[in-house]
Amino acid sequence: MKFQQTRRNFLTRSVAGSAAIAMPQLVIAKKDTPMVIGEGEHKFEVHHNWAQLPSRYSWQTTHNVALDKAGHLYVIHEGRANLKDHPSIFVFDSKGKFVRAFGNQFQGGGHGIEVREEDGTEYLYVCAYQNVKSFAKLTLKGETVWEKYAPMDSGVYRKDEDKVRVKRWGRDAFMPTNFAFLDDGGFLLADGYGSFCIHRYDKDGNWISHFGGPGKGEGKFSTPHGIWMDRRDGRETNVAVCDRANHTIQFLNLDGQHLETIRGYGLPANLDTWKNLMLVPELHARVTLLNENNEVVARLGDDVESVVKRKKVSRNKPATWNDGKFVHPHDACFGPNGDIYIAEWVATGRVTRLKRLS
Repeated sequence: MKFQQTRRNFLTRSVAGSAAIAMPQLVIAKKDTPMVIGEGEHKFEVHHNWAQLPSRYSWQTTHNVALDKAGHLYVIHEGRANLKDHPSIFVFDSKGKFVRAFGNQFQGGGHGIEVREEDGTEYLYVCAYQNVKSFAKLTLKGETVWEKYAPMDSGVYRKDEDKVRVKRWGRDAFMPTNFAFLDDGGFLLADGYGSFCIHRYDKDGNWISHFGGPGKGEGKFSTPHGIWMDRRDGRETNVAVCDRANHTIQFLNLDGQHLETIRGYGLPANLDTWKNLMLVPELHARVTLLNENNEVVARLGDDVESVVKRKKVSRNKPATWNDGKFVHPHDACFGPNGDIYIAEWVATGRVTRLKRLS
C-alpha cells in the first residue's frame, strides 16, 4: 500500500558514441529533495524534525500536538519533575520557527493538549499524568483559567487522590491523557492510565458523570488513551476511543453504550478528523488514515517490521531511525489543508510535518 521515493532523486544520463561504445554514466543528485510517502489521494512530503527549539531548551519526550487558527503548533512534552524551570509546552509558527514556551507546572507529567474556540476566543486544554495529576484550561499565552484534579464524586479514586501529587499507578489513581469536546460546551476526559474511565464535564469544568472502566472491550477499556468526537460526514456523531492496550478503536454514544469496535491496530494512541478522514497514530510505528466507512485508505511511514518485530530501531537512538518512517507516533493532528503534524514518543523528541500533495 505504501508509495515511497528515496531522499534524493538521481538523474542518470547515458551518452552513446557513434561506435556504440557505452560511456560512463553521469549521476546528478538533487539536494534536499523531500521524501514522499503515501499513494493515490494521500501523498505527503516528509519533513522530520520540522519544529526547531532554541538551544536554551531541550526536548524531553514529545507527547501531543494541537493547532490554533493562526497556524501555530502547540507541542507538549512529558518533561522531568526535577526541572521545574524548564517549560513543557512549546509553540511554533507555520514555518516551524519557535514562538514561545510555557507550562512549567506540567513538568514530569505533560501529556494531552487541545485547542478549542469558545465565543470567539481560543483556549488550550491540557492534561498531565504521573506526578502532576491534573487538567487545566489556559489561554494561548499560557495563563491559567482553571486547573482541576481527580473527580472524587465519581467514587472511583483512592482517598485524597485529588490532593496528593505523587506518581502512582492503579485503577484507583487519576492519570488523565486526553480530551474530546461536546457541542454543549462541555467535554470528555479520558483517564487513560488511571481508572480507565471516561469522565464527562460541563462547560465550566464541573464533573457530571463517567462511563467505562477496565475490561476487554464493548464499553470497557485497557488504557483508553485517546478520545475524539467523530463528526465525519455520513456518520452519526459518536465518541471514538483508542482502546490502546486492546489494540482497537471503540465507538460509543455519550452514555457509554458500545456501538462498534474496529481492529487491526498496534497500540492506537490518539485521533483526529478532517473532512471524511480519521487519523490514527499508532505507537507501533505507523500512522493510519480511515475513510468515513472506517476503511483503511493509507498507512504512512510504516516501520512495524524494524521497530516492533525485529527491534532494530530504538526510541533512544536516533541513528537507528529510518527516513520516511516512524518510530512511535503518539499524537497527530490535521492542518486546515490536510497537512499532518506528528509527535513521537521518543527520548529526544521529534515533530514531523507531512505536507499534503494530493
